[in-house]
Amino acid sequence: MPKAQETVLEIDLNAVKHNLDYLKSKITSSTKFLAVVKAFAYGNDAEEIALYLQELNVDYFAVAYTSEGIHLRKAGVTKPILVLHPLPVSFKALIENCLEPNIYNHKVLSEFIEVATNEGQTNYPIHLKFNTGLNRLGFSISDLESIHSKIENTATVKIKSMFSHLAASEDLNERSFTLNQISTFKSIIENFESLFGFLPLIHMCNTSGILNYPEAHFDMVRSGIGLYGFGNSEEEDKNFKPIASLKSVISQIHHIEKGESVGYNRAFKSDAEQKTATIPIGHADGISRIYGNGKGYVIINGRKAPLVGNVCMDMIMVNVTGIDCEEGDEVIVFDADHTANDLAHNANTISYELITAVSQRVKRIVKK
Repeated sequence: MPKAQETVLEIDLNAVKHNLDYLKSKITSSTKFLAVVKAFAYGNDAEEIALYLQELNVDYFAVAYTSEGIHLRKAGVTKPILVLHPLPVSFKALIENCLEPNIYNHKVLSEFIEVATNEGQTNYPIHLKFNTGLNRLGFSISDLESIHSKIENTATVKIKSMFSHLAASEDLNERSFTLNQISTFKSIIENFESLFGFLPLIHMCNTSGILNYPEAHFDMVRSGIGLYGFGNSEEEDKNFKPIASLKSVISQIHHIEKGESVGYNRAFKSDAEQKTATIPIGHADGISRIYGNGKGYVIINGRKAPLVGNVCMDMIMVNVTGIDCEEGDEVIVFDADHTANDLAHNANTISYELITAVSQRVKRIVKK
């Protein structure tokens, strides 16, 4: 792509395909693949990426909230969409857009059946989530009989899948905990089949689960971060291609005298003559204040330039002393070579937080 002339997020769909192909190489041909495209496809572009993955014939999509699913439907996504955290206020809209809710407690189950009944639905697909150790959302094994009672007394809904979520599948030091989660889920599956007389679609693995726990692939796997280029370990990261490059430009260069300060609150005070560059990207674009005062950096003409002072809403300043650069030069915040993982680690956070924070006011450029 040509050099950036403004702040842009370049998205490489070829990298998406590479990541999908790698993940699918870890599962059998009969195992379904669910692509997680919540949070604007992890800060990228949900519409573009979902439509492209639909062309690549993924089996399912997942979003966090109903509004995200509606956006994808309006964009032309026709594949099934699982809403992971539906709220009762959106149930009618969810049904109107043929989205499929994750049902995680009795209140949500009862309220969804009521709304679906009022909307004249029959055999509407729902997904049951079971808590096996993440302790975030989900039924427990002790809820099975009451779930069965409610489902048996209505023709309004049908159980499309049952699933759980691994809490630490990327951390091999927690292998015994993860294996216990898998064992617990298998017990829930056995009890479900005994009680209901059938089994719906079964799924449990996230990206790290796909890579580390093939015994838990079941009927379908789910991947979010892997599709976007990260494998949750240094070794696995080598097998993925980050799909996004966040770039900007130098707006102005300043020569700072000893004792002068830079930015709000005079957070940086120079102890010698220095050269700084101002770049049009800030915390309103997704560069959190945690990256300020040297914890973050950008790449200019192949050199690291650490952030100087506090991150502003629309701008950052970086130290370019000793770097051959001028106003208008391209700035790389992260890309495939200088990854979001590396930058996030420098500020003691994770790539998920950095990439999902990229504001939608940042221009997206999609490479096909």
